Amino acid sequence: MFPLFHQVPVARLDQPERVFELNIAEEVPVRLVFNGMFAHGIMMMTPDGLEDFAYGYCLTEQIVGSIGQIRSVTVSREDDGLLLDISITGEALSALIRRSPRARTGHSSCGICGSDEVPSPEATGIAALGAGPFISTDAVRRALDELGEWQALNAVTRMVHAAAWADCTGRIGMIREDVGRHNALDKLIGARARDGGMQAGLCVLTSRYSYEMALKTLRAGIAIVVAVSAPTYRACRLARMGNQTLIAIARRDGQMLFCGGERLVARNLV
Repeated sequence: MFPLFHQVPVARLDQPERVFELNIAEEVPVRLVFNGMFAHGIMMMTPDGLEDFAYGYCLTEQIVGSIGQIRSVTVSREDDGLLLDISITGEALSALIRRSPRARTGHSSCGICGSDEVPSPEATGIAALGAGPFISTDAVRRALDELGEWQALNAVTRMVHAAAWADCTGRIGMIREDVGRHNALDKLIGARARDGGMQAGLCVLTSRYSYEMALKTLRAGIAIVVAVSAPTYRACRLARMGNQTLIAIARRDGQMLFCGGERLVARNLV
């Protein structure tokens, strides 16, 4: 329906006469509607993996308690964007309608911005995750080494975020990309849920690990997160409360452990 990127003519500031083509990622307004009648706002997104996004978004925003409450997802073209019509059970729809109105309008950065209320870490109701799975530092480094090979859209645009899933040995098996970091994460969570659930492994993020990202991963039951950039203090607090393993400022030449070191083992699990 929309291309994922476009070529535009640009020139370097110090060489304005030398014009060349640069790939830039598309960003499309996606209007969310539930059951064909309840408008939920607009998200600015990369126009790809929208069915996965619908499932992940509904789960991490607690619109549904399980994917069984999602009946269907339909994507259609509108004048200057896309319509994402998500059909959910009557019970889930009634609960959504009873919620406080949410001013969600056209952004691709912060997943919680626009909310009327932002819960403190202590008020989220997040249950602490159980023990495991267990990984080695070698697995973390393998996932970071493989990450670039999986970022197909970023390879041609150098401007989109990614959320990837790797097994306990660090082998990446799935990735989703988007101009919005929380959109990429929702797409990954939705894809994993549709694929049969979150098998043991770790989530690798190319972005910073902020509060709404921590909320989404914990709600999805993700025990191990590796973020290329730094976490916020509020996200760290929530990760500790949820017994999550958080490794951040994670580059090929070094990584930092913020909490949850008990899931790290000396050797790789084959």
